Amino acid sequence: MWNIILWILFGALAGAVAGRLMGSRRGLLSNIVVGIVGSFFAGWAGTGFKSLQTTNLSLIGFLTSVLGAVVFLAILNFLTGRKN
Repeated sequence: MWNIILWILFGALAGAVAGRLMGSRRGLLSNIVVGIVGSFFAGWAGTGFKSLQTTNLSLIGFLTSVLGAVVFLAILNFLTGRKN
């Protein structure tokens, strides 16, 4: 149970950072949701790499989550036609 809560908080923080990096004007709540979704997909994609541990709370896991959130935010911006 605590792992799920920590994972959501981790993704929320990653989304806030990704929103800042991308200059997003979507709002904090939207960036948090983007971060959670992007973190999930980045963790899922990272399981294919043996040397990448995305299941633990670590710096590499956080950077992977931020990267996933940035990519997901870029995809959303492309699909919606938004610049930020």
